[in-house]
Amino acid sequence: MSGISRRRFVTGMSSAAATAALWPVLTPGRALAQDEALAATAARAVRIDGTTLEQAATPVGDGAYKRLVAGPGWPLVVRAELAGAASGRDDRRTGLASFVQFTDLHLTDTESPVRFEYLARFIDSAHRPQETLTVRGASSLVERVNAVRQGPYTGLPFSLVMATGDNTDNHERIELDWYLTVMSGGRITPDSGDLARYEGVQNSGSAQYWNPEASLQDAYKAKGLPQIPGFLSGAIRPFDAPGLSVPWYTTVGNHDDSIEGSLPDLGLLGDLYTGSRKVEGCDDATAAKLADALLHDPGEAVILLSRLLADGGSIRTVTPDERRHPFTPAEFAKAHLNPAYTGAGPVGHGFTQDAVGSGHLYYTFDLADGVLGISLDTTNRAGFADGSLGTGQLNWLESVLKAHSGHWYDSDGKVVRGGSGGRLVVVFSHHTSGTMGNLLPDPYHPFEGRHSGDELVALLQRFPNVVAWVNGHTHTNRIIPHGHTVAERAFWEINTASHVDYPHHARIVEIADNQDGTLSLFTTLIESAAPYATDFTDTSDRGLAALYRELAYNDPYATPATRIGTAADHNTELLLTKPAT
Repeated sequence: MSGISRRRFVTGMSSAAATAALWPVLTPGRALAQDEALAATAARAVRIDGTTLEQAATPVGDGAYKRLVAGPGWPLVVRAELAGAASGRDDRRTGLASFVQFTDLHLTDTESPVRFEYLARFIDSAHRPQETLTVRGASSLVERVNAVRQGPYTGLPFSLVMATGDNTDNHERIELDWYLTVMSGGRITPDSGDLARYEGVQNSGSAQYWNPEASLQDAYKAKGLPQIPGFLSGAIRPFDAPGLSVPWYTTVGNHDDSIEGSLPDLGLLGDLYTGSRKVEGCDDATAAKLADALLHDPGEAVILLSRLLADGGSIRTVTPDERRHPFTPAEFAKAHLNPAYTGAGPVGHGFTQDAVGSGHLYYTFDLADGVLGISLDTTNRAGFADGSLGTGQLNWLESVLKAHSGHWYDSDGKVVRGGSGGRLVVVFSHHTSGTMGNLLPDPYHPFEGRHSGDELVALLQRFPNVVAWVNGHTHTNRIIPHGHTVAERAFWEINTASHVDYPHHARIVEIADNQDGTLSLFTTLIESAAPYATDFTDTSDRGLAALYRELAYNDPYATPATRIGTAADHNTELLLTKPAT
């Protein structure tokens, strides 16, 4: 279907999609304004079912705990900050590419000794009431992609799914196995240690955690979370993951690279990972110090954690498990090459034997005919959550862009001719332009310089065929225009919320040529295949997947209203000047 130009209408379009014709349009140099004609022409989707154009989770109720129901779909917002939106473009449009982004799945071994659940009141990501269900929730998202199958605006089948990092929560081998099996398909037991029982904070008997199966009136039940008999036994029950029916690729994130995504992994805590001592609590003063150290001083955090294990914390004995051992970058690449995880392909899912040998987790791939994908490694093994690029990778990226560009701009703004030309480029990374300020030296490459998000933006803007930078990390939906005085040097940064925190989104991205000197990038959010309605007596696979979404919304330490983003960050048409050949 590549290269098909079409004009098609949805029969029986939902009222929500129909109202897209009345939605505000963004145009260059002005704020949101009404432009009914432009919005109406952009609303002609080939298909909307299975996407948030059709329906989206909506909270209801007056109590502390909100139930979720199927609410009206979200309309399309036309964003024309970077190029004008000409009428009639739907009649001329030719689809070029259609793919899906997963991000921040955080498949979590909740029974691991190396976790910081007792810091949740200081760092909301330290513990989530829904995190025992991450594996089922991710598999339900796979089911959604398999059902939707195509882009709603171009009608092109998905060429691939790209997972943009934090695929695991604590870079453990068992979490990596769960991730690869969710993506490829197969039998999964989302449990570690003693496979006959759950050994984590949610049956600790501590009132600071949600104890779902107990009648204990803990801090979470005080916020309205229910008692759910059979919840934990259901959460660790084996199930069959269908796996993606389309090829998939992986980008690495900081949680795939370091301890809880924050502490440098210098091999010092391997025995703690695989051991039997799990800290489940500590006094408030120590918790506050450790939380601050995780954010600002990783070395001090390791010292405080060692003291807790020695004599300062509430210690639980859990069943040791060698599968909790953290993996290295080389092992991460090697696991992707295991034939057991090939699924719909490709072999290695972007990684090669060269990546195993070098530990370099960045690569290029064919996203579609005439469209190149580039996956970057923005992690910094010095620690901290934010990232940057090493000089070697930045130079490699520049050489790749030159090889696939018909022309580009040098640092003085002069046009340079060369390369093969004719290919659009989409860049993928875990970190965003605003979260790449961690310029600490990489302890494994201490003499190599590190480069910020601003430097990466400046490089990408030298190459007119770069149309988008797709990323995650922030757990928030946000779309940023990177404008330039030379129109063809602009591009869009598309940041998507996580699938561990509400709103649990993935994103369809479509690229289309409007045949009028502009391109349109359509971004459409999707939710998992889980039903919206929950039943506290239903611990079936579908019932647990539904609870995963609703519990995430009701996490008392989370901020769903912030993470969901605005209408201009959801279902959009992003206009862009087509680069000159």
